[in-house]
Amino acid sequence: MKPSNQSNAEDRAVSPVIGVILMVAITVILAAVIGTFVLGLGDQLGDTAPQASFDVESVDGTAGNITFAKTGGETVAAGDLALSVEGTLYENGFPDEDWQSGQTKVGNYTSGDHSGDQTVRIIHEPSGNAIFEETVDLDA
Repeated sequence: MKPSNQSNAEDRAVSPVIGVILMVAITVILAAVIGTFVLGLGDQLGDTAPQASFDVESVDGTAGNITFAKTGGETVAAGDLALSVEGTLYENGFPDEDWQSGQTKVGNYTSGDHSGDQTVRIIHEPSGNAIFEETVDLDA
């Protein structure tokens, strides 16, 4: 008679196979997580530009001021924005406060550096994305 506490031959080797599968799965997941952060993709996950729309209301080329109106989209922290005129970045171009739809703000640039038709951009600095771009006559 066979003792009842012995397992059948069919039940053997199930535990080692499951263990190997789990170890492979854990290794693949760890490799994916480490690879994401090593390649720098993990840093970019939270840095998205806000969705907002703007218009140029007026230009004062002698003072180096451009008045922008926020016409829609989500509220933007103006301190996170920079003004770019023809590729030159002016990091302190806007006052540091929230910018809501319907409000206007004056962006400031060095007036002697630019004249005529220039490409003006509003850059969201945390993400590095341009959220507004338009060609403006700075002599107006």
